[in-house]
Amino acid sequence: MERKAIYPGSFDPITNGHVDIIQRGKKIFDKIIVGVLDNPKKSPLFTIEERIQLIKEIFSQDPAVEVMSFSGLLVDFARRNGVNVVIRGLRAISDFEYEFQMALMNRKLAHEMETLFMMPSLKYSFLSSNMVKEVFQLGGCVKDLVPPQVEEALKNKILNSKL
Repeated sequence: MERKAIYPGSFDPITNGHVDIIQRGKKIFDKIIVGVLDNPKKSPLFTIEERIQLIKEIFSQDPAVEVMSFSGLLVDFARRNGVNVVIRGLRAISDFEYEFQMALMNRKLAHEMETLFMMPSLKYSFLSSNMVKEVFQLGGCVKDLVPPQVEEALKNKILNSKL
């Protein structure tokens, strides 16, 4: 039986920290479904289609990584895809309280749901999508923080919007 997990998030944009969690998650699971959250309450830089396309490009040679969008409850998305394990990254102690509450709520909504917390590699422990966007918008280099496809997409999205 194939062991699958969902790695959900907004991925606006995906960072090397996210990629690190996905790569390491594949050592435990046969398939990782990257669930890109379409949250109408947020105003993302990249559209849902752009985020999905970027992640698909990054993992284009990896059949163990599947990319899908979802909205609504994570537990419903997981059930529709026959998955009962959610991977969540923890960068710092400050992430833990929120993630712990979400894991318990998911378990309350779906008793079969388990959450696997993974810490990113040390070199990505400070990294967030918001930080990447802010650094880039202020003229900083994000080369070692995101895959090349994301750096290019940021250039196209942000620099072209200033023209």
